[in-house]
Amino acid sequence: MVQLRSRRSSAGPRRIFTVSALLASLALPAAVQAATPGNALVMAWNIDAISTFDPAQIGEVVTSELLQNTCDSLATFDPKDEKKVIPGLAESWQISEDGQQITFRLRDNLVFPSGNKATAQDLAWSMHRVVKLGFGNAASLTEYGFTKENVEQMITAPDDRTLVMKLDKPYPTGLILQAIAANRVATVLDRKTVMANEVNGDLGNKYLATHTECVGPYRLRQWNAGETVVLEANEKYWGPAPKLRRVIVRHVAEAGTQRLLLEKGDVDVARDLTPEDMAAVEKTQGLALSRTLKPQLVYWGFNNANPIFANEKVRLAMRYLIDYEGLGKTIMAYNGVPRASFAQLGAFGALDEKEGQPFKLDLDRAKQLLIEAGYPDGFETTLIFGTLPYAPPIAQHIQANAAKVGVRIKLEQMANAQLFARHRGREFQTAMLAWQTGVPDAHGNASRLIANPDNRPEAKLTQYPSWRHAFQSEAANKLAQAALLERDEDKRVEMYHQLQKDMMQSGPSAIMFQSVMLAGLRGNVRNWTWHGFQAYYDLVSKE
Repeated sequence: MVQLRSRRSSAGPRRIFTVSALLASLALPAAVQAATPGNALVMAWNIDAISTFDPAQIGEVVTSELLQNTCDSLATFDPKDEKKVIPGLAESWQISEDGQQITFRLRDNLVFPSGNKATAQDLAWSMHRVVKLGFGNAASLTEYGFTKENVEQMITAPDDRTLVMKLDKPYPTGLILQAIAANRVATVLDRKTVMANEVNGDLGNKYLATHTECVGPYRLRQWNAGETVVLEANEKYWGPAPKLRRVIVRHVAEAGTQRLLLEKGDVDVARDLTPEDMAAVEKTQGLALSRTLKPQLVYWGFNNANPIFANEKVRLAMRYLIDYEGLGKTIMAYNGVPRASFAQLGAFGALDEKEGQPFKLDLDRAKQLLIEAGYPDGFETTLIFGTLPYAPPIAQHIQANAAKVGVRIKLEQMANAQLFARHRGREFQTAMLAWQTGVPDAHGNASRLIANPDNRPEAKLTQYPSWRHAFQSEAANKLAQAALLERDEDKRVEMYHQLQKDMMQSGPSAIMFQSVMLAGLRGNVRNWTWHGFQAYYDLVSKE
């Protein structure tokens, strides 16, 4: 029996404030607004990518972070150590000797905001729902053998507090706890409330676009698309009350505006600052920067359905158009570290910093590869990218270098929501995005950025960037699967090392950087706690 203690224990007293009064205070002109409300954490963040709060469907970094603070999962990552999994909804779990069954014991005081008791049956239904709806997040379960046909037999709830998860293969237990138990697919939904709002058999998908009916320290109080998200402390939460009553996220697309709001005290936290802004924040009294390495990779992806990019020599040539070191010292000085491997630094099986980034800007090498690929005069293509501060200058950098070898790139910037829709629909030639894995294991990205179980357009595996790039390699698929099931850890590491080296030469994307998360903070913000896999709003306080 694995018996662990959670970071949360007993609940404390709570004060009540009105949302209308809080939003009114936030709307005051900067000249008359002295500070943010003492009972709320106010963030400036670009949140234009939010499209839904349904745990079965969300895939954006912003929405994932918000959901983690509104919906507890079976297990969670330790705030002090991202590689360690600790209890969440489950207070303990037991693993069978053959490694093919995990039995979770849920807490006995789980209650939904509606007042309905949260049971193991609700959780089993919630996990079944993810698979049955078949949105992108279903892949977090289907890649481990769960299907629409077997999920009800493989995930069961024999009583109100027991959830049994059966596996078709002896996957590494630690990986299953990270990839499923600590994933958004293992959140418990209020079945009665959700199904009361079902529309045409959608299992509440439309309703959950704007609601969070789950168990967590906060609940979604309000979302005005492109404007504001308001999270409110959940009065019926099983653990300690959040230190702050509300979290207000203001949509601010411009980094300079975020910095100005932070300096004036109109926000407590700014999330999308440029290197120049960050340098200024570091020098400003009363402000500070918080940094943490993120399991997110920034990449330039190529649509392999296009004959030009189906040629691996063309894809390799594109890697030599990037000045990784130069960008790392300028545009990405605060935002990331050079990284060409699909396995993020810190992950099990990842190549080290040197081996994981063997490329440099080399126009001669790029030109030679293009000649070998049959494009001595280059070609025309497009590059789509979003609104993150570093995206335009990197795109312009690539465009300028590409022109020197005859590759003429048209740049198209768009809102992140549009960018994601185009990318998921394979409606692009090349695209610059970022992808974040949910586990500190090389399998996390191998199973999404590299492996592709079904490359047919009608498969619509939208949560697989490999599918979005129309890339499928039988050899890569086999090696990724073999590494997943290898019980000898040393051999498993060797397999992932080989796969990384192979994919840096022939993979579907030019991975450029691993992200560093930075937040500009007001000096009165205390205990801002985060790491690569989660930010813990409920632990934050203000003086």
